[in-house]
Amino acid sequence: MTRARSTLIDPGSTPYYHCVARCVRRAFLCGEDNLTGKSFEHRRQWVVDRLEMLVSIFAIEVCAYAVMSNHYHVVLHINSREVEGWSRDEILKRWTLLFAGPLLVQRYLSGHNLSSSQLRRVDEYTEEFRLRLKSISWFMRCLNEHLAREANQEDGCKGRFWEGRFKSQALLDEAALLTCMAYVDLNPIRATLSKTPEQSDFTSIQQRIDHLSKPNDRKQPLELKAFRHQGQNPDLALPYIFHDYLELVDWSGRAVRKDKKGSIPESAPPILTRLEIDPDEWLKTMSWNNRFYRAAGRLKAMKAYAMNTGQQWLQGLQACSRLFPSG
Repeated sequence: MTRARSTLIDPGSTPYYHCVARCVRRAFLCGEDNLTGKSFEHRRQWVVDRLEMLVSIFAIEVCAYAVMSNHYHVVLHINSREVEGWSRDEILKRWTLLFAGPLLVQRYLSGHNLSSSQLRRVDEYTEEFRLRLKSISWFMRCLNEHLAREANQEDGCKGRFWEGRFKSQALLDEAALLTCMAYVDLNPIRATLSKTPEQSDFTSIQQRIDHLSKPNDRKQPLELKAFRHQGQNPDLALPYIFHDYLELVDWSGRAVRKDKKGSIPESAPPILTRLEIDPDEWLKTMSWNNRFYRAAGRLKAMKAYAMNTGQQWLQGLQACSRLFPSG
């Protein structure tokens, strides 16, 4: 049964969420229409460009993404600490990059003298927009509505472009976050569209790898949430070392390729051992959507999330207990 988004996205349980949006039948986000021969490949860049633009406005960070032919995946992080530090002017300027905003806000930003009661109303708008700027629902709305308008305009048609509202999954701990990010980055390899992570076009893993070879001082793309450096505060970055993650994705990609014959390598990357993740179950979980639904994490975290969101049961409890046996 469909549940209200407010009951599914609970920042108190976790700031990390996996979101998926899929096109309606016969609509193309990207790819090529075999019936007409028309290519929609240029639309992949639309998704990446819009993500980069929204990240510069919202207090939401992109951890991983993959743009496929009729759907896309994003793993998002809500940066509540950042948005709480933004001033009134910062909030209003960011929001009005997306929407015109109320007339009173426009007058305030234009430098008009406002009465005390009008300023109080501006402050009310500010707090409303502050909540929206850390809302995954608003982030996804600004992404999907923009893509739908662009696609419908190019196709010369009207009507629904997405099959429905986006799907979201709560990633309740470090192990679930790692598993989902790798699943997202390996989507093109699972679909036999590429053979290696660096050849996987329009994915976060390719963007991170490409960035390593650029002659500049930034070690990771500014558009993506950074991996942790030695000694860095883990609250400011993803809780893994980038080298470990690359090794894990490379190992997993070799094992899940459909054209790869032979046995699975026994030497699983040590990051799986540190996070107490079962290697065999890990590889099974690269078929992520067949194992989890609303949330993923260790068994204790899953039960706590179900209680916090008013659910008596969650799909994937058995899969989580096998994948994360220490939970």
